[in-house]
Amino acid sequence: MTTITNQLVNPTAHLTPEDIEQIGIELDAIRQEVLDSRGESDAAYIRKVVDTQRKLELASRAVLLFSVLPPAWIVGTAGLSVAKILENMEIGHNVMHGQWDWMRDPKIHSTTWEWDNASTAEGWKHSHNQVHHTYTNIVGKDNDLGYGIMRVDEDQRWLPMHLGQPVWAFINACFFEYGIAAYDLELGKNLRVPKEKRSEEFKRKAKDTLAKIRKQATKDYVVHPALSIPTGSFVPTLAANFVANLVRNLWSNSVIMCGHFPEGVETFEKKSIPEQETRGEWYLRQMLGSANISGSPAMHLMTGNLSHQIEHHLFPDLPSNRYAEVAPKVRALFEKYDLNYHSAPLPQQVASAWHKVFRLSLPNGWLAETNVKNLPQQLGLLKKLTTGGPKVRRAYDAAQRRAARQRREAEAVAA
Repeated sequence: MTTITNQLVNPTAHLTPEDIEQIGIELDAIRQEVLDSRGESDAAYIRKVVDTQRKLELASRAVLLFSVLPPAWIVGTAGLSVAKILENMEIGHNVMHGQWDWMRDPKIHSTTWEWDNASTAEGWKHSHNQVHHTYTNIVGKDNDLGYGIMRVDEDQRWLPMHLGQPVWAFINACFFEYGIAAYDLELGKNLRVPKEKRSEEFKRKAKDTLAKIRKQATKDYVVHPALSIPTGSFVPTLAANFVANLVRNLWSNSVIMCGHFPEGVETFEKKSIPEQETRGEWYLRQMLGSANISGSPAMHLMTGNLSHQIEHHLFPDLPSNRYAEVAPKVRALFEKYDLNYHSAPLPQQVASAWHKVFRLSLPNGWLAETNVKNLPQQLGLLKKLTTGGPKVRRAYDAAQRRAARQRREAEAVAA
């Protein structure tokens, strides 16, 4: 993945302005067809999912009252993990996108829903719905690119601190909900501001987030374990809640990474985006900046249908249960305009995303050029780049860019 304007062969170069606007017209037609056909079956779907999730959570917590018994601990923890994933992915994420607002049901509405997550609904909707979905994969505008803690593009300057990227990427995955809460608050940026100069809005949002975290932690790590004291299951129930949250965090992190970070997903420079981006241009950026996960209906449900990430980014306000229906139409449109529809099974997408995390934790080209025979020399080069200062790294980057361009030009001539 690198900014599309810096590629030797731009994957959209064959498209005329008229093609791009026609793509927008055809995608609008697909979207309108779904909007016009929403009805009782869709409403019944989301109500069934909500009802199933609540019953599963209640049953799992009831089983955990006897979690001192190993079989009860396993069943209760597994059930609670699934319930938390459903609440987070298929229900909370999609409800807060406004996908079900058309039902006018205050119980399933984006303005009233608060999810079982460290982020407040208000903070998440701003950073995700308003910022990420508007400026998808624009370097410097979309903070979801690496969440401000990871290098996810070759055009981002490499620094020695990035060597630790795989470690903190894994830690972030384990505690993903708290990482997202910090990201929603723009915590790093705001903490660099002297305390007396921090905005009142940030102080309010930070207070609300801490209250949300305290409420969630009290529920999972105090109230429910305390209810298990009469059966001697306090510690097992405490552990079960921790494991369920860990599983939910690892799963949601994996799904998000698969949708945004696999090799081959495109990014864009701010200067390449027109000030008045047309509907067709926005659609095209969503098409190239997302990736899908292929799999079974059960897998799609557990991902919150974000396995259809391309369709979700094109139509974030459509009911999630309809993405499988529109996916073949969207894919046909990709093929019609000779664009890459990025889709692969979950293990392949996870491996691709983590390969990028490791690859970009190192200087550009270092991993590709390293083998068993030259490992000592490459480690020496890495040490030099780590300790040699900015001038050494700039010279290396310039040499890498020249070599990469020469390779691409040679490949283009050969083709």
